[in-house]
Amino acid sequence: MQRFKIEVSDSLLADLADRLARTRFPDQLEGAGWDYGTELSYLRELVAHWRSKYDWRAHERALNQFEHWKAKVRGLELHFIHQRSKEPGALPLVITHGWPGSVYEFHKIIGPLTDPVAHGGRKEDAFHVVCPSMPGYGWSEAPKQPGFDIKQVGETVAALMAELGYGRYGAQGGDWGAIATAWIGRVDPSHCAGIHMNMIVAGPPAGAANPMEGVTPQEMAWLGEMGNFQKNEVGYQQIQGTKPQTLGYGLNDSPAGLAAWIVEKFHGWSDCGGKIESRFSKDELLTNVMIYWITQSITSSTRLYCETMRAGRFGAAEGRIEVPTAGAIFAKELYKAPRKWAEAGFNLKQWSVFDRGGHFAALEEPKLLVDDVRKFFRELR
Repeated sequence: MQRFKIEVSDSLLADLADRLARTRFPDQLEGAGWDYGTELSYLRELVAHWRSKYDWRAHERALNQFEHWKAKVRGLELHFIHQRSKEPGALPLVITHGWPGSVYEFHKIIGPLTDPVAHGGRKEDAFHVVCPSMPGYGWSEAPKQPGFDIKQVGETVAALMAELGYGRYGAQGGDWGAIATAWIGRVDPSHCAGIHMNMIVAGPPAGAANPMEGVTPQEMAWLGEMGNFQKNEVGYQQIQGTKPQTLGYGLNDSPAGLAAWIVEKFHGWSDCGGKIESRFSKDELLTNVMIYWITQSITSSTRLYCETMRAGRFGAAEGRIEVPTAGAIFAKELYKAPRKWAEAGFNLKQWSVFDRGGHFAALEEPKLLVDDVRKFFRELR
């Protein structure tokens, strides 16, 4: 296990600047807005900011304020932030990101979780926080052989916690991180005290005569929203789940193309009301994109879709998960299962529904997320 420092070479940044200067933008239909994907005028504006105002070195220094490590776990070199609390009774908590996110998603919540007193909380709610880059994401090594799916992500994260010597810990996640967290609860129940997810993936109860029994009118509306999402918003899943390599050639070669692919999701999946910068600054968007660019991890990141689809695991972990479970349901989350469905798949102990926030809860509504995590694990310490 070795300390790690983010250090991007000057030559890589010079190459990026050259590529951005030579961006060849496509045309766009009149009045199209974001209907056809990332809007042209916004991407031009973002690229101009990237070229002239964005300072990677400042964000690199900020990221390096956290304690970064690398360790060999189940044959892969895994990068992770390991931020220990000064409080002696702190509970270890592993937080797993998703796609198109990164460990940068958690830069607003690591401080409040590790040092609650400094952020208006109680010392009894302190956590030792571990934030791994999933294999094939960011600075973590990508699997070299086919078959590494989301179950193996969960197993690898659980193995990391064992490597760190944590005999009892909690787990949290959203997006892929939520599914990985569910797998952690399934494969490591003797050590995992509880799982908290801000996207619970659960289907209708098995064998239910009427799967809609107990589903509230609000939850029926959620199912309608999910149906619309499945109809209109999953093209990225299909290409990443079937031909990620072909997609990767373009995204790994063009920084503007990479930004367009990722930023569209932050626009469409957040509670921004169509105004992306009401939730994220340009610098926040670009720092997340930069992690994919400087590590050349976009292709390996998208392969997780392909491997998980081929394994038939593009959903919840098989069978009911018995470790204590919490669901934090933010207003604009992509997938919002009815509570009755979640109760059938998990040992549900806490269910929080928020009237704001979207898919990127740690960035959009850090206080709501932190408070909910504290509340849940308070009973499990």
